[in-house]
Amino acid sequence: MARIPLDPPRGILVRIAEWYSRRTYGKVLDPVLAMGYHPRLMTSYARFEQSLSHWNRLDPGLKALALMASAASIGCAWCLDFGYWESRRQGMDHRRLHEVPAWRESDVYTPLERDVMEYAEAMTATPPTVDDALVDRLREQLGEPAVVELTAMVAVENMRSRINTALGMTSQGFKDSCEVPARA
Repeated sequence: MARIPLDPPRGILVRIAEWYSRRTYGKVLDPVLAMGYHPRLMTSYARFEQSLSHWNRLDPGLKALALMASAASIGCAWCLDFGYWESRRQGMDHRRLHEVPAWRESDVYTPLERDVMEYAEAMTATPPTVDDALVDRLREQLGEPAVVELTAMVAVENMRSRINTALGMTSQGFKDSCEVPARA
């Protein structure tokens, strides 16, 4: 249950954000409604999120795994739900996404994917526990621009997950719309 009411004043900015959210995602995102209480923050955040879509030095699949590993470390149910749905929309295998919280025990990940998720978790720890050997492996496999983007994206996901968790955001059922229904 959200810790603040998700019914901000319905000014023009909130109405535009609701329209865009319904058009793009099929429903109004709860974090958008929470930000509706602070129009300047909402505008700045929307511009920031839009700019992230232009970052392209890191493979999208690796980026998705890093974001989900970070969200899982923090325990953000909303971010995991939305991240799963968004990654499935982009064609990622559901098993690879579903097993992110237990990636160490899973056999579906490559060594590079494991390094990326380890890095995301190490960055997310408080204090961060990133070590030189891990960064060196990532630099060798990805190159410096991709490592910098990975680092920035994990930091962004930390911000998202911590905001959503602190405000009590829970799953909105995005993941459920991706699942194959069981046969009767």
